[in-house]
Amino acid sequence: MKPSTVLSPLSPENLRLAAQCGVEGVVTRYPGPDVADLLATKTKIEAHGLKIVGIEGFLPIEKIKTGTDTDGAELRAMKVLIEQMGEAEIPLLCYNFMAGTDWVRTRLDAPERGGARVTAFSLDEAEKAMSLNSVETSISTDPISAEVLWENLEALLKELIPVAEKAGVTLAMHPDDPPLPEFSGKARIMNSVENFERLFALVPSERNAMCFCQGTFATMGVDIPTTIDRLGNHIAYVHFRDVRGTAESFVETFHDNGPTDMAAAIRSLKNAGFTGPIRPDHVPEMEGDADGEPGYTMLGRLFAFGYIRGLLHGTID
Repeated sequence: MKPSTVLSPLSPENLRLAAQCGVEGVVTRYPGPDVADLLATKTKIEAHGLKIVGIEGFLPIEKIKTGTDTDGAELRAMKVLIEQMGEAEIPLLCYNFMAGTDWVRTRLDAPERGGARVTAFSLDEAEKAMSLNSVETSISTDPISAEVLWENLEALLKELIPVAEKAGVTLAMHPDDPPLPEFSGKARIMNSVENFERLFALVPSERNAMCFCQGTFATMGVDIPTTIDRLGNHIAYVHFRDVRGTAESFVETFHDNGPTDMAAAIRSLKNAGFTGPIRPDHVPEMEGDADGEPGYTMLGRLFAFGYIRGLLHGTID
């Protein structure tokens, strides 16, 4: 496995800290359609002895999800991105199929160990906020059914997987976070183990794979090691984190302070033959953190790097 990370911000200081902690790969956001921006980001990362292992976030895909990409602009942009990634030897593209929003939290400062701050979600609070006229929200409330989402996803994969196969790029689907049956009137479909198996059957290919976001699967109520055993052949990328609660109400935790047997999860990934990037996902905001987005600050990430590397070393057969 390749210890990897996102960095917020992607600064020289954070790149040096990651390299000093034994991180090997960096996952970065979509830099835009200009390949020069992608190559500049790659050069910046490689200057610190790290590799850019994937692109995740801010993708031109939102209209595709809802079937409103009528002029095909987003589909063309996605194909160009995959081709550019192939040329730049960036092997992984992580995407999601949550229509109208991305991952959602209702609190950014829930207390964790020692007063650290973590993100949390409450469906009751989310629905209350969206129902108040005085609360502005960027979340669209236009409905969309599960059937339409599946149709849009299948059409997308039929277009993108051949491009990905030619470019040598793996598409890794991230589960819905939280994995509810619907949110804000829109159905969600990447919210169960069975639906991921349906995803792989839509367009069978080694390039049609998944991001195993461990915290999201934990909120589905499944056993993590057993689920890794079941889906292992399709796991191309791991978000290694833990949560306490259910899809309707949960809080993030320190990696060593949640309900999941994290060592057992690592063993199952090893038994599945997983050798791809594994990164801490959301981390607590710790005392002294002064920069970065909630869930992505650096001190909590340093703790996570050490914890993950310790598990990787400690579970060697």
